Amino acid sequence: DSVMKRGFDIVFSIFGMVVLSPLMLATAIAIKLDSKGPVIFRQKRFGFNNEVIDVLKFRSMYTDMADAAAKKVVTKNDPRVTKVGRFIRKSSIDELPQLVNVLRGELSLVGPRPHAVNAHTENKLWDEVVDGYFGRHKVKPGVTGWAQVNGWRGEVDNPEKIQKRVEHDLYYIENWSVLFDLYICIITPIKLLNTENAY
Repeated sequence: DSVMKRGFDIVFSIFGMVVLSPLMLATAIAIKLDSKGPVIFRQKRFGFNNEVIDVLKFRSMYTDMADAAAKKVVTKNDPRVTKVGRFIRKSSIDELPQLVNVLRGELSLVGPRPHAVNAHTENKLWDEVVDGYFGRHKVKPGVTGWAQVNGWRGEVDNPEKIQKRVEHDLYYIENWSVLFDLYICIITPIKLLNTENAY
């Protein structure tokens, strides 16, 4: 199973990088023209077995306001987010550099989304909010996941939202198959049209 999943990740991430390379180049240029600073933003997040990894994203905030430690959740009309940043966050284009993380073997295309090490809600770390939270780290995290295609993406401003994410993540882990991964990959672009909670 692990060999099949790794093969799936390599083939489809390379395919994705080739097909999406014009979009990624255009995004990099837009970020550079919009505000000063690097194009790529790195953030410490939990990987497989709680290992901390550097997840790559297109920078969506002003450099001097970037929150690498995720101390403050991004909210609607957040002044830290650039004009280009608002668009790429809503459309999830900011996540595309994570295809590099997939090729490195740090992420999978599909799996529980990697959460920031310091992610919290109402001043509580998420492992304090949800019993069994770290069970979602029994597999590699993913660029997209079952929780995300079911609407549990974006701002986490109350305990119920992170509880629902974890429930969907654990369901995915217990019911994984290559076909399940393929299904999630296919419906992800459709589900991204719903930007209600993406800031």
